[in-house]
Amino acid sequence: MKNPVAEKLLDFMKNSPTRYQVVANFEQRLNDAGYTKLYPEKVWQLENGGKYYLSPNGTAIMAFRIPDKVSGGFMMAAAHSDSPTFKVKDNAEKASAHYVQLSTERYGGALMATWFDRPLSVAGRVLVRGENGRIAVKLVNIDRDLVIIPSVAIHMNRNANAGFEIKANIDTLPLFSDESGKDAFMQLVAQSAGVAKEDILCHDLYLYNRQQPAFLGRNDEYIASPKLDDVECAFGCMEGFIAAEESGSIPVCCVFDNEEVGSETKQGAAANVLRDTLRRIALALGKSEQEYLAMIAQSFMVSADNAHAQHPNHPEYSDMDNCPYMNRGIVIKFNASQKYTTDGVSAAIFRQVCKEAGVPVQVFANRSDLAGGGTLGSIATTKVPVSTVDIGLAQLAMHSCYETAGAEDIESLVKAMRVFFSKTMTVENGEYGVE
Repeated sequence: MKNPVAEKLLDFMKNSPTRYQVVANFEQRLNDAGYTKLYPEKVWQLENGGKYYLSPNGTAIMAFRIPDKVSGGFMMAAAHSDSPTFKVKDNAEKASAHYVQLSTERYGGALMATWFDRPLSVAGRVLVRGENGRIAVKLVNIDRDLVIIPSVAIHMNRNANAGFEIKANIDTLPLFSDESGKDAFMQLVAQSAGVAKEDILCHDLYLYNRQQPAFLGRNDEYIASPKLDDVECAFGCMEGFIAAEESGSIPVCCVFDNEEVGSETKQGAAANVLRDTLRRIALALGKSEQEYLAMIAQSFMVSADNAHAQHPNHPEYSDMDNCPYMNRGIVIKFNASQKYTTDGVSAAIFRQVCKEAGVPVQVFANRSDLAGGGTLGSIATTKVPVSTVDIGLAQLAMHSCYETAGAEDIESLVKAMRVFFSKTMTVENGEYGVE
């Protein structure tokens, strides 16, 4: 029997080809749950018992609730909306011999070979002329098999299976057409967006994999989908956030953008957007600066970004005593150099949450001679210094355009985050509690 929470996740994935649709679908989910959208350029009027969200740049989202009585700090979770892909350049059409390609630029650390020889399409947003000279945003998804990145035949590239260099400016340009037509690509984009081509002022468009998410394995125990890193964690955190019960703390669910390229953007974890949001919440509730800082001192963050499962073909890449497996529960991630922010305090607190939620926990640490990647927790805490645990769900083929994970693990994350967001953290005389 297919896991129903995993089925819900895969349905979300089908409708979220880029970060713009990810955030728009989260907005719809929050609207349906009675949340009110806030805008940074306006003064916020917050009420006890109110439910709110904002979406910086349309690619990140922060949702929070105000309890009837605030007695604690902030219980936060952070994930990210972006995934490695290819951005379509402004002058998109590129003539090559008798063909027309799309000119693209790599976004993030993609496993580029996985993008070859499969149907792809384009989605994102366009900026168009609106009424009274204003600029409007339109989401767009060319919902058809549109382009392909063809491999060079083995007869012409005898080193194809021996590890040859893939050049992003040559090898990964997708085939679009066999005849040139001036701005034919933008005409197609305009039709999909329901606007006139001449009204499009600019665009943020990306390639996406058309292969549908699926269950795999003898007993449907695995799921495969584009963007499991990190939309899976974003989805699980948001579902747990919406389902959580009220406590004395203010629950905050954050989905940042641009983690795959370093987070140093206005909507990324390195920006002041989280710090400013928390301060604005405290100010709107009539808190002083001292009271706000006291709230921060009693706050906690879960940094949720998927983890590397032990690979069945290459177990030697893992630390055999500290490696996770798919369908074995939530992964707590450790790193001595603090690329993951987990320490003994935060791990102990989160283990206690998972125990109450009745979900299994496992650990990840890199093999000591292999440097691993970092994530957004260590970046966000330079702006908001709170106790933080880095977690994830075990997956294979991270940064492929089609990744694999365990079908049971997403349910564990939703359960754990539901408990987490229902808690209040306390710090007293050097001791910690979550109640």
